Amino acid sequence: MAEVQPIAAPKGATGEALLEIVELQKLFPLTQGIVFKKTVGHVRAVDGVNLTLHRGQTVGLVGESGCGKSTVAKLLVALEKPTGGTIRYKGEDLNKMGGRALKRYRREVQIIFQDPYGSLNPRMTVGDIVAEGWSVHADVAPRKGRLLRTQELLERVGLNPDYVHRYPHQFSGGQRQRIGIARALAMQPEVIVCDEPVSALDVSVQAQVVNLLEDLQDDFGMSYLFIAHDLSVVRHLSDRIAVMYLGSVVEEGTEAQVYGSPSHPYTQALLSSVPLHEPALRGQKDRILLQGDVPSPADPPSGCRFRTRCWKAQDICAAERPALIDRGQGHPAACHFAEAREVVPVEVL
Repeated sequence: MAEVQPIAAPKGATGEALLEIVELQKLFPLTQGIVFKKTVGHVRAVDGVNLTLHRGQTVGLVGESGCGKSTVAKLLVALEKPTGGTIRYKGEDLNKMGGRALKRYRREVQIIFQDPYGSLNPRMTVGDIVAEGWSVHADVAPRKGRLLRTQELLERVGLNPDYVHRYPHQFSGGQRQRIGIARALAMQPEVIVCDEPVSALDVSVQAQVVNLLEDLQDDFGMSYLFIAHDLSVVRHLSDRIAVMYLGSVVEEGTEAQVYGSPSHPYTQALLSSVPLHEPALRGQKDRILLQGDVPSPADPPSGCRFRTRCWKAQDICAAERPALIDRGQGHPAACHFAEAREVVPVEVL
């Protein structure tokens, strides 16, 4: 694929900040009534998220289902508008972009969706799906060479280039996800938001897709925001990890910091629940069983969101929301009583 120009940045670079998320917030209204609807509350899907993604870097975003990860993804690719906060791309505020700047942003920041079945139009051929973006961004690929370019993209993601005229229903889940990756790659992006791209795939296929994403990053220097609930997948790819709980980031650090010495009770509980495949390691770590259910994002607890399930909770946890700062453990954690704790390492995919 000679047309795709690699971005000159090594994996894990910490130079230019491509994406900066500052106090990002997204509230969805709760309404009552059929004819005369009135707002009676809000679901706080994303509530004060701060993240920075540097050129050539992969940031992993992990947490339970419903914690707001996918909403963050939609906000970053402008499928949803934030209620508050700022998204900056190369220093420019997304909310203030318009015209050519917004068009460029939509090309350079792509997404790979979670569902490989629902994200592809069943009425379009694979070639049309991959090339669809070029109808808007015609400067990316000359019209005369688009068929060849599409075939090159399919081959680059591990598919037969002759499949260009087939339809999505003729492919397996893993193959469909590769088509989604080719579609994102066609725009020559600088950032790809990976919204749980392997969660719907078999374990063996997951490893193949993760390895493909890693190879593509090595070749083209793209930055990834990799969203997942599988901690082993995130560890394999990520340079930095952010752990979300009920709309907020509760811990953030390098892969070694978060996995080697987690400081937030929620992170410690997540890591303790990961099954180990190596028999020699089984029984070497304490299992932390959380009590109660995840609170509703429409009515989150006061103070610390995690306090209703936390064994460390005290009066200050209900009165004051802890800031995401380093309290001496070496990396930021949103806990008044953050304390690093060694755990048996999570095995990579």
